[in-house]
Amino acid sequence: MTAAATLHILTGPTAVGKTEWALRWAERHGAEIVSCDSLLFYRGMDIGTAKPSREELRRVPHHLIDCREITEPMDVVRYVAEARRVVDEILGRGRRVLVTGGSGFYLRAFLAPVADDVAVDPGLRDEVSRLPLAEALARLRARNPEGLGALDTANPRRVARALERCLVSGRTLRELAEDFARRRGAFDGFQLELSRLERPPHDLAARIEKRVEAMLAAGLVEEVRRLLSEGLAANPSASRAIGYREVVAMLAGETRREDLRDEIVANTRALVKKQRTWFRTQLPAHHVVPAAEISDVDALFPLAENAL
Repeated sequence: MTAAATLHILTGPTAVGKTEWALRWAERHGAEIVSCDSLLFYRGMDIGTAKPSREELRRVPHHLIDCREITEPMDVVRYVAEARRVVDEILGRGRRVLVTGGSGFYLRAFLAPVADDVAVDPGLRDEVSRLPLAEALARLRARNPEGLGALDTANPRRVARALERCLVSGRTLRELAEDFARRRGAFDGFQLELSRLERPPHDLAARIEKRVEAMLAAGLVEEVRRLLSEGLAANPSASRAIGYREVVAMLAGETRREDLRDEIVANTRALVKKQRTWFRTQLPAHHVVPAAEISDVDALFPLAENAL
């Protein structure tokens, strides 16, 4: 990899049309696609994730799709390592790299450091997780006399993670944050060509409704029932994903089948709102591309002609 190596990144909210435009751009420019979608890792999660079809996967080489069983959760540290490996392999073949997906947590792996080297023993994690929130906060404050900064002290999980890291490292949250700010990201040195697809709210809302209806017609309920028999419930990030959690609740008798479509639509629209907030506040400088107005695929990355 040289300083001139480029990552082309195409993101945007759920249902905006990333899959087809990514395929077209990759076909024209000799690229391979690296997924940064948090659910496409899992084999068998096909309908509810709008995973590219077999035909679409054959059009262009794809990476980090169907690389985990449903019982093998992915974490960002492993994702970064695997993403860097496949990016280097693609560039080594003389091909372009197109990263695509709407999961900000994994997309961030290409933009900045995402994890430090504080390793928490499972035993300690279990011990801390059993503490009442008030006790965990008291212990955390005792180790951080300068304060807790912007930590969400009402969130038990975030308080527990913060306390674990202080206990393991023997450092304050401020010291850990300062160390983290000096870390290099896995993709430092790459040039980024970053584009975000967008659509007017009414257009995207209609596409979401159509997508949900198509998923249900294609057998989403049957897919979730099968995945539950294969261990879906043991993977919190997968079982709580939109489309899956609503079906799980319905199969458990907690909600009505006739409400399923509307619940998934409403939760997907809420997700899109969160995605747009993340894009607006977390993405560095990037091109905004109106998906409904694209007449030529090269409009996705105006500077990409000579970027390898």
